[in-house]
Amino acid sequence: MFDILIIAHFTQIPGEAGNGRFHYIAEKVDKINAAVEIVTTSFSHRTKCQRRVTDEQLNRLSYKLTMLYEPGYRKNVSFKRFYSHYIMGKSLKKYLKKRKKPDVIYCAVPSLDVAKVAAQYARQNNIRFIIDVQDLWPEAFKMVFNVPIISDIIFFPMRCQANYIYGTADEIVAVSQTYVDRALRANKKCKKGNSVFLGTELNYFDGLAKENKLRHKSKDEIWFVYIGTLGHSYDLSCVIDALALVKDKYNIKFIVMGDGPLKCKIEKYAKECGVYADFMGRLDYGKMVGILTSCDIAVNPISHGAAQSIINKHGDYAAAGLPVLNTQECPEYRNLLLEYNAGLNCDNNNAVDLAEKLMQLCEDIDLRSIMGQNSRRLAEERFDRGNTYLIFREVLQMEH
Repeated sequence: MFDILIIAHFTQIPGEAGNGRFHYIAEKVDKINAAVEIVTTSFSHRTKCQRRVTDEQLNRLSYKLTMLYEPGYRKNVSFKRFYSHYIMGKSLKKYLKKRKKPDVIYCAVPSLDVAKVAAQYARQNNIRFIIDVQDLWPEAFKMVFNVPIISDIIFFPMRCQANYIYGTADEIVAVSQTYVDRALRANKKCKKGNSVFLGTELNYFDGLAKENKLRHKSKDEIWFVYIGTLGHSYDLSCVIDALALVKDKYNIKFIVMGDGPLKCKIEKYAKECGVYADFMGRLDYGKMVGILTSCDIAVNPISHGAAQSIINKHGDYAAAGLPVLNTQECPEYRNLLLEYNAGLNCDNNNAVDLAEKLMQLCEDIDLRSIMGQNSRRLAEERFDRGNTYLIFREVLQMEH
């Protein structure tokens, strides 16, 4: 029996909301010829609590789930978090010593502490090592703490860790080509990698949309929507400034579905600017899909210098068939919108430009409809897991 070990520090477990990339991969593996185990943490990054899973939930899985001890932390950017990850790395090292050697290790990056332990173990034991880059560290942390020279010095050890992990990989997978290219720059063995967007399973998404379809929506309102984290990487203040410029011309309702450290601050700012907004918090995915598919225009307001490339909300916006107003600087996503004519790219941190593009879509219903249809086509061709995730059969093939 071929033994596949998936190590994913931040993956979801049964009962938790989220994208579930590694659960999806594990479920799709041919269980007749392979055994799969997912190793993750006992601590939930989202709720900041120790996790609980029942025997009934575990028994429903077609793979083995192992949770290793991690003490946890309260703030996402803190020394306590780095210490917590260090302990999780120690827990993994201890576990690998007593576990039989797998045939392949498929490892999410980040966290770096965990991925480095996996990389060292794979190298020492001549085990095929595949990485799946979900985010760029330390680049993402520099969004919150970016002091010239000082930040570079502080994050230098993390950069070295990341380069070691990337360089050790026998094969590179990532959630975007941008991340693939970053890993390849540190890897001398791999000539190319596989970019597989996080995506969503469209049949599942469409089923939820049908089940949760809204029965009532005012016809004279244009629903302008943002889903995701309310944090430093997302320039929602610029969105509110843009809405303040057009609030007397159009009946626009700004719908925000998500939570984060800046929620209260952004909500307060919207009220001060007199912007018609509904901050709904973090919703059940099905309910979110029902509201999202009733919206008219989506916004992707990534802050200047952010490390994000192709992220969850891109797939959900496309699945919902929404035209996107995009301020994200990442060339990969900007080019994707241009290629499919699925939205309008805006200048970063420029409320006037964003307001002008928003007015363009408000006034031109035909353009809005065409871009919405193109957005859905983008989902079907590039974000549908039913098609895009077939590559994992090749990546994890047992003939290696």
